[in-house]
Amino acid sequence: MTPPRRQRRTPGQERPPASHPSGPPAKEGELRNPERLFVIGGEGGGERADIDLVTLIVARADPPVSATPEQAALLRLCAAPLSVAELSAYLSLPFSVVTVLLTDLLATELVQARAPIVRQKVADRNLLEAVMHGLQKL
Repeated sequence: MTPPRRQRRTPGQERPPASHPSGPPAKEGELRNPERLFVIGGEGGGERADIDLVTLIVARADPPVSATPEQAALLRLCAAPLSVAELSAYLSLPFSVVTVLLTDLLATELVQARAPIVRQKVADRNLLEAVMHGLQKL
């Protein structure tokens, strides 16, 4: 068996689609380089913030010079409140990696996490009666 040959690329040349060592090429939306996720997320050995997919994230400051490209992208996206699921989709990163990035940003107080607005399951009786009387007066 011969080892794979590396091909030299020029800066303007497009990357050929990578394939898994033992299988078919990567599908759309599937990251091809798991080592990159470790580099983006860091070790992630510490505790993570209590964040779920519907937690809303809002930036509190502009990206500092020391921010990684992914953190800067998160801060720019969060000018308006976005859920963690939306951030994960926009950056094409898994939820776990976005959680690690957000934990770092929360620790430095560059972003704020807000619980989603939960609507009441049963409407208030007084409100329903007021609406009913208002409609009857029409």
